Amino acid sequence: MQRRRRNKKCLAYIVAGMIAQTIIIVLFVLFVMRIRNPKVRIGAVSVESPSVSNSSFSMKLNTQITVKNSNFGHFKFDNSAIKFAYKGTEVGEATIIKARAKARATKRFNVTVTVSSKKISTKSVLASDINSGKITFTSYAKLSGKVHLFKIFKKKKSAEMNCSMVVNTKTKAIEALTCK
Repeated sequence: MQRRRRNKKCLAYIVAGMIAQTIIIVLFVLFVMRIRNPKVRIGAVSVESPSVSNSSFSMKLNTQITVKNSNFGHFKFDNSAIKFAYKGTEVGEATIIKARAKARATKRFNVTVTVSSKKISTKSVLASDINSGKITFTSYAKLSGKVHLFKIFKKKKSAEMNCSMVVNTKTKAIEALTCK
């Protein structure tokens, strides 16, 4: 009889310990290892073969895209597109291939975008920008994927980028590259 009570007490302590340990792990995952949205930015841009006339332009922009993953699990994202625009009109697009950013690391890769003024309808504003030697572009990209935490938790997350840059057509350099 007394032995049964001891066995029941021992079993109760074991169950209570397992419940307490599970609660501690869940609280740790929810509050300490919170899953955040990764960040995507343009790291560096170089201008290749700019062709500029009085009211048109065409050039290649070699961009370095960085995906910063601050989570404790890796971020796998699908194919996406990076779009470049001049005063709201899309002038170039390139594909960002699917990849994986490791846990607490930054993934860097290069994307080449050809931008051209073929779709621009307001040539007078473009002509004044070309004459000044500085063309302002905006770029947008959204990477959608999942953060995998301990191969148990999978949470859908996305990273968005809005950047603006000024291309100096005379020096073939990028000025004032800012990302949000």
